[in-house]
Amino acid sequence: MSDHLKTALSLAAAGVPVLPLRRGKVPFGNCPTCSGNACGGRPNMKTPGSCRCAAVCHAWAAATTDPAVVASPAWAAAWRRAVCVGYNPGGAGLTVVDLDDDDAIAWARSALPATRTVPTTRGEHWIYRGTMPSRNAVRPGVDIKSTMSYARYLGPGTGTMADLPDAVRALAVKEPSPVRPTAHAAVAPAGVRGGECPHRTPAYLARGIAMAEQRITGASSAVHATVYQTFLAVLSRHGRCGCLTDAHVSRLFTAAQAKGETARHCADAWTNARTTLGL
Repeated sequence: MSDHLKTALSLAAAGVPVLPLRRGKVPFGNCPTCSGNACGGRPNMKTPGSCRCAAVCHAWAAATTDPAVVASPAWAAAWRRAVCVGYNPGGAGLTVVDLDDDDAIAWARSALPATRTVPTTRGEHWIYRGTMPSRNAVRPGVDIKSTMSYARYLGPGTGTMADLPDAVRALAVKEPSPVRPTAHAAVAPAGVRGGECPHRTPAYLARGIAMAEQRITGASSAVHATVYQTFLAVLSRHGRCGCLTDAHVSRLFTAAQAKGETARHCADAWTNARTTLGL
């Protein structure tokens, strides 16, 4: 039994949902059956469907506390290739504030209450008790990993875990995108009254996000460029009218990370696409 598998089983026994991470510290890609989320997704994902795939599919949503799944033959090949153990913080009732550098750590020490800390390659993870929406690049060098996300397990850390403070929750609150009446009018079809955005039609938006996921998942080369171009396309259609939610963005980031993109690359591509469109 590998050290990674031993660690994963120990965490699962403690109620922490785990998954193997491959080179690049990212989840393993979906199997052919689940490619493009064609199976509908796992039950614990915020998408319809009830995937019963035994493989390590659907990125963070593959995380489990079931020791029979963690040590199953279907996961064995992934553990042999794994470079580290990942876990879903939100599934364990936790939030990780990922601090990437010394400046971010200095900011946290001055702005946040002390809590359990874990050293990382470049910075620290500050772990709080409580959950919230995940969001990357909330400020320079700072990501939030909680629900619908994953983090590397790097040890138990030191210090007493504190409750999630409002100062961290506030970091994930999005500022509204600037409204451009002329651009909005250009995309609104005839017959729409009262300025209601036509993209709020659930089927229209759901289809657009699903197509974007499929485009990213189907990329066989030039993944960086495909991710950026897909983000650009989604934002050009839905970025000015308030349709996109954290759940939609998380689905796109999850698809990109399943293809080998890092969370930082996803955040940069999203930011660059917004800048290109003037959002």
